Amino acid sequence: MTVDLEESLDAVADESPLVNAVTNNVTVNDVAQVILHWGGLPVMSDDEREVGDMVAASEACLLNMGTVSEAGEATMMAAGESANEAGVPVVVDPVGVGSTPTRDRVAERLASELDVAAIKGNYGEITMLAGDDAEIRGVESVGEYSDIATTAVACAQKFDTVVVASGETDVVATAEAAYEITAGHERMGTVVGTGCMLGATVATFAGAIEDTETAALAGTVGFGLAGEAAAAEEFGEVHGPGSYNVAFKDAVAGLRDTEYDAAEDRIERVLEVDE
Repeated sequence: MTVDLEESLDAVADESPLVNAVTNNVTVNDVAQVILHWGGLPVMSDDEREVGDMVAASEACLLNMGTVSEAGEATMMAAGESANEAGVPVVVDPVGVGSTPTRDRVAERLASELDVAAIKGNYGEITMLAGDDAEIRGVESVGEYSDIATTAVACAQKFDTVVVASGETDVVATAEAAYEITAGHERMGTVVGTGCMLGATVATFAGAIEDTETAALAGTVGFGLAGEAAAAEEFGEVHGPGSYNVAFKDAVAGLRDTEYDAAEDRIERVLEVDE
């Protein structure tokens, strides 16, 4: 599949999609900043009394269950149902699914009861949602996942959605195909919240680009290229995780004005499902 990253970045900047993020309280500021830096408008309504109205007026809805609670579950369901009624794309980030029965139940409920445009999770989370065994410690994926492309396709088929599986090599999958994204840098793993920020990125691109597969591919590639640019110190000196975090956000904001590889050079179809 051909993806024009420049065109996608311009679409986000031109549309300035309003993205309502019901997200965890650990990375809420990082999520808001990344939505803004791509060119979107973040709003973090997480009150069940108003979230339906806010989501209905938005262009995308992110549901991140990083700090899941009973009230948070109700709010996410209300937000997702409102988004479905209004035709607003929903992106689910099932943070920590596989680590507790509560997270397993909430993630399955969000993915099954809502019409979800995309699911973004790490290798372990996507594997758990697909119905296979995975190793999860807290909210981190551990273990080996040598067949993640096949697993991501299975997850996409199970929930009729686009799947982004983040790891050493990110994978974007639909029910018909899987693509490896060779973009990013190991320093991204030194910062808490990059997974949440990738989910926010996918939601922001989905709010501006009608085709969710294109939005997921473009957002994932752009996210990785920003990580590379920050590590290459194109946006300031990097001395450790703190300065890298700042440089990364600057790279997100400045990617449109930076020289970067064409998206097709970083996307490889690795699996195609025969009909």
